[in-house]
Amino acid sequence: MATTTSITTTYAGEFAGKYVSAALLSGSTLANDLITIKPNVKFKEVMKKVATDDIVKNSSCDFDPTSTLTLTERILQPEEFQVNLQLCKKDFVSDWEAISMGYSAFSDLPSSFSDFLIAHVAGKVAQKTENTIWQGVNATAGEFDGFEVTLLADADVVDVGAGAAVTAANAVEKIGLTVDAIPSSVYGSEDLTIYVAPNVYRAYVRALGGFATNVGAAGTDNKGTQWFNGGALTFDGINIVLASGMSSDKMVAAEKSNLFFGTGLLSDSQEVKVIDMADIDGSQNVRIVMRYTAGIQHSIGSDIVLYS
Repeated sequence: MATTTSITTTYAGEFAGKYVSAALLSGSTLANDLITIKPNVKFKEVMKKVATDDIVKNSSCDFDPTSTLTLTERILQPEEFQVNLQLCKKDFVSDWEAISMGYSAFSDLPSSFSDFLIAHVAGKVAQKTENTIWQGVNATAGEFDGFEVTLLADADVVDVGAGAAVTAANAVEKIGLTVDAIPSSVYGSEDLTIYVAPNVYRAYVRALGGFATNVGAAGTDNKGTQWFNGGALTFDGINIVLASGMSSDKMVAAEKSNLFFGTGLLSDSQEVKVIDMADIDGSQNVRIVMRYTAGIQHSIGSDIVLYS
């Protein structure tokens, strides 16, 4: 059975408009290069962690290898996913660009709609991937375990209890709790970043606009909420970035180089096949196919703070 197609635009005269897709959540984590992308993980990749005790000892005449070196591993193993859709060209004859489809009984799918369809499917995959990177659960079809799952399961990760929901009134305090928990060995690292959920990001912007108890009523530069124009946010000199797919009231403080997204070929998730079945089985169906692999992993849990 063909995938149900919802048509909300009807052809009338010479159709000159463009197809408009509903606004899709952009895959900000990957699009903005917020974590480390490993594009050529064929099956799995071993993330090695080396830990040592205090290796500096008092000098002696003898070789005294009393220091301890511990090697542990974490596995980045992307999972396979697919998108399969089928629609009938007949559904679009009277409504979608009838002229461009031609007058043959086996008319071609309008190229502009093909472009729209490809962009729409790719956008849906980007949205799903963004959400899964952070809050995915492997037991759910079409998802892999996200950072919220893997970090919580790692006993080495520094956990900070969430308590009350993050609001404009307490955003500075709650982000401060996360920053205070960052290990001293990581604090000051060039790529140290605080990843925050959308509601935390909004709350912090509003807090700096004068809505927090510890910020003046007029806000930053006495501009109220007008102070923010979409630029970079920081806290104690640490970059704060919006993790669109993260669950509400959650934060992660980590180095970008300690969080990984793996895929077989990075371009796979950007490619969609549109297959016209007319020359294959004589039908009026068009199939849309996408196959790709994706997964996440972190390396050193003790260098990461999870506020949840």
